[in-house]
Amino acid sequence: MLSAPSLSYMLLSPMLIIFGAAVLGVLIEAFLGKTHRAAVQLTISIGALLLALLQLWQIKDMTSTTAAVNSVTIDRAGIFFQFIIVALALVAILLIADQDNFVAQASAVPGSTEEKIATQQRVQQTEIFPLVLFAVGGMMLFTVASDLITLFVALEVFSLPLYLLAGLSRRRRLLSQEAALKYFLLGAYASAFFLFGSAFIYGYAGTVSISAISAAAGSANDIFLFIGIIFMSVGLLFKVSAVPFHSWTPDVYQGAPTPITGFMAACTKVAAFGAILRIFYVGFADAQSLWQPIISVIAIITMIFGSVVAIAQRDVKRMLAYSSIAHAGFLLLGVISLSKEGLAASLFYLFSYGFTTIAAFGIISLVRDSTGEVSDLNRWVGLGKKSPLVAAVFSFLLLGFAGIPLTSGFIGKFAIFSAAYQSANISLVVVGVLASAIAAFFYIRVIIMMFFTDPVNDSVSVIIPSIRSRIAIICATLISLLLGVFPSLLLNASNSFANLIK
Repeated sequence: MLSAPSLSYMLLSPMLIIFGAAVLGVLIEAFLGKTHRAAVQLTISIGALLLALLQLWQIKDMTSTTAAVNSVTIDRAGIFFQFIIVALALVAILLIADQDNFVAQASAVPGSTEEKIATQQRVQQTEIFPLVLFAVGGMMLFTVASDLITLFVALEVFSLPLYLLAGLSRRRRLLSQEAALKYFLLGAYASAFFLFGSAFIYGYAGTVSISAISAAAGSANDIFLFIGIIFMSVGLLFKVSAVPFHSWTPDVYQGAPTPITGFMAACTKVAAFGAILRIFYVGFADAQSLWQPIISVIAIITMIFGSVVAIAQRDVKRMLAYSSIAHAGFLLLGVISLSKEGLAASLFYLFSYGFTTIAAFGIISLVRDSTGEVSDLNRWVGLGKKSPLVAAVFSFLLLGFAGIPLTSGFIGKFAIFSAAYQSANISLVVVGVLASAIAAFFYIRVIIMMFFTDPVNDSVSVIIPSIRSRIAIICATLISLLLGVFPSLLLNASNSFANLIK
């Protein structure tokens, strides 16, 4: 006789809240009129994210390996990853809610045809809210899944909404649809690789449980384990934009709506690295000699490639895309370290990088002309003289990406390089420092273009954002500033939560 599945609703409640709100958002799209749909969807999304944060705080000291029939492990590191994802999504949703408001404010006279069209667009794109919530729920599940089947389901749950979100830009319809198609096709191949690798891992260990994989280490079928690690790594490294699985990143970053790009760049990295750290720290820790040389080579190539190619970019969103690739290489050092210090450094890095990224893309969405958003760097020349405050904030965020002292980026890189050094990966630290020096060049180049070059006769201007966008950009920037000046606030928490149940 079959028994009822064992579920811990308290521990699962943050994810259940997000998924419940996403389903409610779908029902609202079907049955509520267009007039009030946007306000209701935004209220539900913000309410669900705040409630999820509250529940995560309630369960912060609780752990379980059987939260959902041995398929979900709730531990302190998993709770911290979920907290980062929800906090980032809460800031990003404010930017996403205003993506069409910018059009109305920048180019439409009240009561004009343009203003009515912009208003209609805002009403029609309310489906974006349940899609974001489904993606957030999938990301939360991805970081705490403790078996390969649940991991694959979570991967698809958050990937499919992202493919749709990438194609929702109304200002660059063809570019956006091309980005969504590339993301979907390459993402499908990556998922297939992940699934194929999971099959090999099952053939090796005879189980899909991540914690049980290490128990089978040393068997006669280590070749199955090696092949499985390789194929699974392809699917996971695709999500973090590591070389050579990065080709989708600049096109999707450029083509997707800018607030969606910020959301993807920040939250997807947290979710993917949450899963990578759990798999390699828990499942593949005893097979370190098999995968560490390969991941080390990928980390080196990723750091150098992202930093060097970003120099040649003339589009600010593509530049940040290659910057994201370089940061993926830095974060891989935390995986290679295979220590509590590496896990704690990764937690800090992902938190600080996520908020800096969302703030940066929020700033990019403010720079516009009569046709819409402007991301061509050549047209950003002299922007500091047109709008000193916005240019100064963006410059501070770029310095954070570069890892200049007194920024959260410096603390994050120092922590993750220190962890790699302590684990005797000195060559990786040297490459990371050199790549950071190269990356600083193109960040500082943008600052020079904005402040130390005379503006050209151009119609580019910085629009006045709504209160929601102001809150999002200010909060994300202040968090980045605070973590640079007082890093111990998060470093202590990262060390406390750097614990994965094996």
